[in-house]
Amino acid sequence: MHKTIVNPLIKDEVTFKQTAVATNGRITSLIVTLMPGGGTPMHYHRRFTETFIVVEGELMIILKNKTIRLLEGQEFTVEKNVAHRFENQSDKAAVFSTVILPGSTGFENALCILYGLARDKRTNNKGIPLNMLELAAVSDMSDMHQAGAAAILSPVVKIFAVIARLTNVRKRLIIKYCS
Repeated sequence: MHKTIVNPLIKDEVTFKQTAVATNGRITSLIVTLMPGGGTPMHYHRRFTETFIVVEGELMIILKNKTIRLLEGQEFTVEKNVAHRFENQSDKAAVFSTVILPGSTGFENALCILYGLARDKRTNNKGIPLNMLELAAVSDMSDMHQAGAAAILSPVVKIFAVIARLTNVRKRLIIKYCS
């Protein structure tokens, strides 16, 4: 059975097709419906690659020195440690598959938590957690590291992530939103 989560603020939808647990850590695969104007900030992952495969519409992948426009049927893989972001610049929803290799339970949990916090009105209007401990816990478990100007906040986020672990914020978020 596939689990689907919806972010009520930005209307994005994620369906988990394969999870790290179900595949013995080999893969996480998702189908994402990204609304017009939606996307992520510039970031990178240290532990996994991320492949985007467009099913419908178009998706922009923005790297440090290059922008890639993906149309239906096209794909692009972002390697580990490569700063990137993605966005839907069109006026229609973009539907794409995301494949994470190796699979990442932390990434999966972070998505569930972010969408759950949005449902509970505990994020800003872009879906970013308002509570710094929750933001740090999600960033840490998802292996999402800020790039560019936001990278200056990295040491602070790391400190808050440790505090979130020590005070069981991370554990409470997983229990509440990932069951």
